[in-house]
Amino acid sequence: MLPTLDDADVILERRDDENLILMRAERFEAGAASLRIAGRALATVARRNASLAEEVLAEELPWLTWLPETERHQCVRELLDHLIAGADTGEFLPFARSLISWRSTAVVWSDPRLARELQGPFSGDGPDAARPGAES
Repeated sequence: MLPTLDDADVILERRDDENLILMRAERFEAGAASLRIAGRALATVARRNASLAEEVLAEELPWLTWLPETERHQCVRELLDHLIAGADTGEFLPFARSLISWRSTAVVWSDPRLARELQGPFSGDGPDAARPGAES
């Protein structure tokens, strides 16, 4: 047993794959339980006072201000749903992916020219592309 695990986590850096983190189960469970409680508490606040939940998330995620109001509400709901599900199951990748996706969407909205271009209209279907693996 590694003596450093008594007081801290250990990150195993791998060249060929994602890094791994070693930690005591008690520390992991404490973090998961805390996140579950925080997620559910924030969800309760969101149900009772949506604008307060949005304000709380906006303090942590300042890029929310770049989203149009309707998308901001959808983002908050989706992030809270993923956070609660992740806290309950221990699977946080959907939350992380959603967070990255919404942040990217907000960055697009921050540039009015780019946002207009990506909303269309788009002319035609674009050029024909050959099927992958098709012989010429």
